[in-house]
Amino acid sequence: MDHFVVSARKYRPVTFDSVVGQSHITTTLKNAIRTNHLAQAFLFCGPRGVGKTTCARILAKTINCQNLGDDVEACGECESCVSFQNNASFNIHELDAASNNSVEDIRNLIDQVRYPPQTGKYKIYIIDEVHMLSQAAFNAFLKTLEEPPAYAIFILATTEKHKILPTILSRCQIFDFNRIQSKDIAHHLADIAQKEGINAEHEALELIGQKADGGLRDALSMFDLNVTFSTNNHLTYAAVLENLHILDYDYYFKITDALTAGSIARSLILFDEILRKGFDGHLFVIGLLEHFRNLLVCKDPATVTLLQVSESAERKYLEQSLMAELSFLLSALSITGQCDINYKSAKNQRLHVEICLMKLANLPQVLQLHSLAAVDETAKKKVEPQQPLNSPAAPSQATTVPLPAVPAHGQSNGSAYANAPAQPAAVPQQAAPQQAAHPQPAPQHAATSRLKSTVSLTQSLTPPAQQPAKQGNAEPQADYAAVPNGAKKEELTLANLQRFWYEFSQKRLQAGNSTTEQITLNREIQLNGATIEIALDNDHQQDAVMNMRYELLGFLKARLDSPKLDINPRVAPQEVNRLPYTPAEKFNFLAEKNPYLLELKQALGLDVDF
Repeated sequence: MDHFVVSARKYRPVTFDSVVGQSHITTTLKNAIRTNHLAQAFLFCGPRGVGKTTCARILAKTINCQNLGDDVEACGECESCVSFQNNASFNIHELDAASNNSVEDIRNLIDQVRYPPQTGKYKIYIIDEVHMLSQAAFNAFLKTLEEPPAYAIFILATTEKHKILPTILSRCQIFDFNRIQSKDIAHHLADIAQKEGINAEHEALELIGQKADGGLRDALSMFDLNVTFSTNNHLTYAAVLENLHILDYDYYFKITDALTAGSIARSLILFDEILRKGFDGHLFVIGLLEHFRNLLVCKDPATVTLLQVSESAERKYLEQSLMAELSFLLSALSITGQCDINYKSAKNQRLHVEICLMKLANLPQVLQLHSLAAVDETAKKKVEPQQPLNSPAAPSQATTVPLPAVPAHGQSNGSAYANAPAQPAAVPQQAAPQQAAHPQPAPQHAATSRLKSTVSLTQSLTPPAQQPAKQGNAEPQADYAAVPNGAKKEELTLANLQRFWYEFSQKRLQAGNSTTEQITLNREIQLNGATIEIALDNDHQQDAVMNMRYELLGFLKARLDSPKLDINPRVAPQEVNRLPYTPAEKFNFLAEKNPYLLELKQALGLDVDF
């Protein structure tokens, strides 16, 4: 009975041309050999099973070949090549750093470097898993690695480049090996199957390539396993699925069909069938996420190349992507992603996934109702009769709220309301509320008169933009994009911008926005072309602007004739006239406006409550 040799060893590449999926590495090494530009130290790094040690051995064999051809490939017949193939070469030394990682092992290696080769040009030292060397061993190796003899070449290989000292990295030429594409792995497995006389389905080989995750050695191991599993040297897709315990992607197509049809029952039955076959629920959720992602990239012909599946599966994805709406896929990705995040923390994990499937099955109905509501709203706007703005029956939202006065651009009056938007030129008389005049107190008996007319400090400090307007028919949610019927867009000027900016602030205030948003909307704005410049105190205010960016720009663009209008918030505390915040700041602010408050404080011996 012949001794069995695994495919990973039996079909290990022996020339540069036979290396799979690393053409950028092999081409560079062949050019270096051809032009005699070989470095004294190489570092091969990358994932497991992608050909690092194999390329190191091929490089060592090629540079010592005595009959090197024009294709820069070892002949395999000279004395050096034959001795290397028989593991009897005195010029090529391979060291496993995982088991020889001490200082003494490196010192023995350095002692061997002193002796030149008896035959051939170079002595090559291949150190595998070099990241396992100890700190002292690395330091002992530094000098020899930097200035080795002319005949010595070091080839280091590792899967964990980040564990190697920077002083070692700086002395080596670094080659990063990539994960091998599943198509390249499937093609290589097909060649091996043909040589071994195995009848293998192409889909089965592609499935092994996908399961290997870029590692050719892992793919060869799974190939041997499945060949052993089959009794007639026939490798089928179904047998590979069963042997490797992979969830068939047909289940995901069936689940998606059930979800797009809105069938909760069918999706739950399919999920139960998957669980009864022994598959993990989390694995199903991750696979469903990837399935939705594949359907999404099939929506655009330019992104179809991102699919890493077989040709038959690609056709199925293209067909199903035509049936699934883009809004459904985006919402499904969001819901399934949350299910993936919270799966491990769920007490009842099966119920957690079933709730996710119920939400997904209800998505088409929700999206359909949303689209019908949008169509109905559009039709209602078209049928609704348009009334002139000055008509008595005009809607109440056409009235304009009076605004506080603003000094000229570039000036400041020191008031907390200096940043408020300018008052419009024309305001209806009916809409202007009567503002009570505040009489100046007489000098005599100032303390007594001030005690009789005490006003809340907080109310006095609240800017008009922060005081909610008392409207009987105010709705909790404002339609920011709605404009009066028949209204024309106005020219983009700073005055118009400030007026509509203030109107948006009032709508947000009536809708119950946060304090941070209201403070942000009260900041001074500048107009630079079609860009709104606004200076803010901190990052929280900047986040508030970004959160309401689309609503704000949509509101302004609906009223101003500027389709390219944009906003540029920046954190610049030095440019902001900061409002008083602490009780002491509020008192000092009022005392600057009314010196009698300071006299009252001193006369009564009062203090500010901190």
